[in-house]
Amino acid sequence: MIHNMTMNKVNIHEAKAKLSEYVDAVLRGEQVVICRRNRPVVELRPVGAVRTKPRPIGGAQGRLTIPAAFLDPLPDDLVDAFYEEPQPGARSAPRVAERPASHRATRRRRSGK
Repeated sequence: MIHNMTMNKVNIHEAKAKLSEYVDAVLRGEQVVICRRNRPVVELRPVGAVRTKPRPIGGAQGRLTIPAAFLDPLPDDLVDAFYEEPQPGARSAPRVAERPASHRATRRRRSGK
């Protein structure tokens, strides 16, 4: 099988004037390189195919097993490896992201003149 691929090198001014023609050429399988002062700067390429239907649920059914210990807490030494050692005198960072917010919504009153 022989593939004849044509490469078009065009300067920006020409690409702006004939953009729709170059888009059609790319869709036909040609390669278009846009140059600035005769130096290649960008390549015009088609966008990959986009999924039109949702991905089916359960595609890995029967091929994947999740161990019972999957949701168990990590050992302390492994959790400690994710945190830096605190500097002397510095407050330590909280280690739980699920703590409730400590701030309250407040209303600001405008002062009247």
